[in-house]
Amino acid sequence: MDKILLIDDESDVQYSFRRIFDSPEIEITTANSGEEALKLAPKLKPDLLIMDVRMGGISGLETLQRLRQFDKKVLVIMMTAYGTTQTAIEAMKLGAYDYLLKPFDVPRLKQIVFNALKAARDMKQVVSCQPQAASEVDALGIVGRCEAMQNVFKTIGQVAASSATVLITGESGTGKELVARAIYHHSPRDQEPYLAINCAAIPENLLESELFGHEKGAFTGAVAQRIGKFEQCHRGTIFLDEIGDMSLPTQTKILRVLQSGTFERVGGNQPIQVDVRVVAATNKPLEQAVASRQFREDLFYRLNVLRIHLPPLRERREDISLLVNYFLDKFARRQKQAPKSISANALALLIAHHWPGNVRELENIIQRAIVVAKGDAILADDLPPEIAGPKGAVIPAATPLPVLPVATSPATAAAVACGDNLAAIAKTLFDFARRDPSLKILPAVERELLIHALNETKGNQVQAAKLLGITRATLRKRVEKFKIKQDLLVH
Repeated sequence: MDKILLIDDESDVQYSFRRIFDSPEIEITTANSGEEALKLAPKLKPDLLIMDVRMGGISGLETLQRLRQFDKKVLVIMMTAYGTTQTAIEAMKLGAYDYLLKPFDVPRLKQIVFNALKAARDMKQVVSCQPQAASEVDALGIVGRCEAMQNVFKTIGQVAASSATVLITGESGTGKELVARAIYHHSPRDQEPYLAINCAAIPENLLESELFGHEKGAFTGAVAQRIGKFEQCHRGTIFLDEIGDMSLPTQTKILRVLQSGTFERVGGNQPIQVDVRVVAATNKPLEQAVASRQFREDLFYRLNVLRIHLPPLRERREDISLLVNYFLDKFARRQKQAPKSISANALALLIAHHWPGNVRELENIIQRAIVVAKGDAILADDLPPEIAGPKGAVIPAATPLPVLPVATSPATAAAVACGDNLAAIAKTLFDFARRDPSLKILPAVERELLIHALNETKGNQVQAAKLLGITRATLRKRVEKFKIKQDLLVH
């Protein structure tokens, strides 16, 4: 639940906010003065403060300064009447997130508040490189045990401590924003602001103003000076998502910031100095954009100081069962319910899917399956037609498929489901190999059997070798070949 602390001495304003943000997802606490807010804030730990500039007692500016002494990341939206706009702008220079003009334009109010709440979540929710414990309800994880993802985790650890620019590449839905936030949370700037800007979602004529701010009268509708995201993020980290969609004029200003740490507001001529770490991401091949002169070559080299590439989900199928487990747990915690299980049939279909939408598509499909599932287990018929086909299940089996815990690996699931019918198992795996040669069925099955045998024997290699009908030396060589580490085993 998002917590908002509203600081205003007008009861009508407090009433209006309660009506506008009447939602079970938002909790609003009110304070009538800055002094009262300073007492409430440390105990309440709000995600967002909305505060009037002029109140009885200490002013909004002084309240803001004191609040930021105990929490530099606290987000504050200032409210002001038309006659005190300049004061609100001064507040933004002191670290306020944005300001609102009275009387409120409700759609604009909602947009600013929801954007601020998202920014607050981004700064407070620590992103780790392993699945989180069930008790850490709000924790986010980048899930993956394949070699490519392990390399990503190592690179995050290497680049986080520096202030160098990072470029994150990969297809849409692979988790680029999570990587950016992991870099921020593990960096020395983790107590400073973090703001994310989707360059593709903001109209081109507004993006420059959003990033760098504008002076009063700079263009039609610029009724007051505005502080941009780079100023707001001074000493912090800014994430520029989909930077490949940025126009050439805006690219020029970004280049200047990276080179000198200075920029000018739209319509202004006064250089502004900032210390901001830039993390950028794109799903476009920037090398090709540079070759076609759609992206500045000098900016590309400035951004490409440190690079992290995220593989598509179809190239890391061994992680799909882990991701399914993670999302089932995530949605179960959100609904405060026990997590559903998944049938071997459904899990095999998920592993075989091509995943054009990558991890984001998988998350959406798991959420949908949880909603439509009639029982405590997700079956093949609960998956959408593009995965299950018109009739749902496609795996032939000699016996009915039992429901398996989601943690079960793909090869193990197939073996349990089909019992001793090795012909059915072989046919199923062969069908998958024929549909997608990149699956590399034989090495995948051998690796899963080794992991399962070691899990069954709690890591005892002698007993595991006996179960598999091989020598201990052979098992040891296979463990080394497939890089099976101790942390892959479930004890």
